Amino acid sequence: MTVLRVALAQLNPTVGDLDGNLAKLIDAYDRAEAAGCDIVAFPELSTTGYPPEDLVLKPGFVADNLEVLSTLASHTGRCAAVVGFVDQGRDLYNAAAVCVGGEIAGRYHKRLLPNSTVFDEARYFTPGHQSDPLELYLIGGVKVGISICEDIWSPFGPVAEQAAAGAELSININASPFHTGKSIERERMLATRAADSHAAIIYVNQVGGQDELVFDGASVVFDHEGNLLARAPQFEEALLIVDVPVPPVYRKRLLDPRGRITESLLPTVEVSDSPVAHVGPTVGVLAELLDPDRELYDALVLGTRDYCAKNGFDDVVIALSGGIDSTIVACVAVAALGAGHVHGVSMPSRYSSDHSRSDAQLLAENLGIDFRTISIEPAFQAYLDMLAPSFEGREPGLTYENIQSRCRGLLLMALSNEFGWMALTTGNKSEVAVGYFTIYGDSVGGYGVIKDVLKTRVYDLCRHVNRVAGREVVPEAVITKPPSAELRPDQRDDQSLPPYEVLDPILQLYVEDDRTAGEIIELGHDEAMVRRITRLVDIAEYKRRQSPPGVRVSRKAFGKDRRLPITSGYRG
Repeated sequence: MTVLRVALAQLNPTVGDLDGNLAKLIDAYDRAEAAGCDIVAFPELSTTGYPPEDLVLKPGFVADNLEVLSTLASHTGRCAAVVGFVDQGRDLYNAAAVCVGGEIAGRYHKRLLPNSTVFDEARYFTPGHQSDPLELYLIGGVKVGISICEDIWSPFGPVAEQAAAGAELSININASPFHTGKSIERERMLATRAADSHAAIIYVNQVGGQDELVFDGASVVFDHEGNLLARAPQFEEALLIVDVPVPPVYRKRLLDPRGRITESLLPTVEVSDSPVAHVGPTVGVLAELLDPDRELYDALVLGTRDYCAKNGFDDVVIALSGGIDSTIVACVAVAALGAGHVHGVSMPSRYSSDHSRSDAQLLAENLGIDFRTISIEPAFQAYLDMLAPSFEGREPGLTYENIQSRCRGLLLMALSNEFGWMALTTGNKSEVAVGYFTIYGDSVGGYGVIKDVLKTRVYDLCRHVNRVAGREVVPEAVITKPPSAELRPDQRDDQSLPPYEVLDPILQLYVEDDRTAGEIIELGHDEAMVRRITRLVDIAEYKRRQSPPGVRVSRKAFGKDRRLPITSGYRG
């Protein structure tokens, strides 16, 4: 039995930082070669970072990315490197290169280009096709197939074709965005693909945050029978080194009840003819998958940390109201940046309760963050005085509530401008969905930490914080008190919205599952409630378009995932 030592370089690149990405590639390569690896696999488009979007429309950017590839190739020795890059011919290609001995030994063009959810690959790339070379690489005496991300999801795609031609090991490089539950469905698919192809699978994934996307890593290795051999941790950079056993697979293929696929053999490029004698076995770690609350929380932390760091922000400022949403945002920010880089501001008005102010202060003390109080009352009264002649004879209403929110937004941005702190917004997905926020008010900020987290899950996350800490970081009163915007006397959210336990399942169906109002009603939900909620979602589209980006953690987030027209007469 042949054993290949393979390294999975689970890296966190920055889109467009070609020099920084090259440094990461070289560092990981050197560590893999020093460990006696036969192959090191890097993520999809790791020269450029993923997704590069319209940067690839700049010829200079594409040329610079090819220089990165050339530099990495010239650095390679005995260990073969599989690296993702943008290739240029008549068109552009999402490509992988096999580099060894100072040269590029071969190139592969991604064949299945995703063009759904957050993916726009058909906008930029041409798929590889049958006229392109589809080669196997003889590495350490093992026939190795190369593919990219989506190529492995199809049971009849390039991976199956390579297996039919004799591939014994399949390397699939990825930039697979996270959403809750993704890792489980991904591993189920990979186990099936490995068993079907009778080939071990190396699946390396990018890690890190890029704008609203988060990549969870969780790179894995499966053997030829679909058994999980190793898994890298979620949400962390890692170099996972695994000794992969590659037994002769002809017997299993001969006995496959589905019959043998009689395709013509693909050309084989010899990269290295035999593996080195490894000193001691390397089994590879098998990191545990995180529980749902920890997974969601860590995704928010990583997305926030990388958005700040990659955009040059060391500190953030948060409007601390004493409510559940600003509380979890503050907790995430501290986990992402450290308590010394988080600034909380209480901005009470005449309607702010004493317990909200005290809850905000207690939270700040528990987290150890900078905390200040700036009353909006003078500014609010000034606006009322200025508008009094125009509003004469009219009863105070929603306009007066929104003025308070906009006073707070103005103060928050003043602090941001003066000290260079990024303002984090605190709106959750439930509120963002139905427009229960003030545009140019509490929507003001640079990043929406929980904009893709439903309200009911916000409570779960706060309990998670306390559970992990083993103490009451989040004051119990914050979790138990009725949610309120406190913009009028005795205001509660359930005066304007249904209870979140009722609202969130409807939003799940309408926003994430794309059900129409009629379909949701047929599932047993109250018709009047459904009509009202779906209408609120529809008319709030213009507000969401003007909101900051935020961490994507669901199958369908507001933003790249969900692209509905603002002007629409369809009611479902």
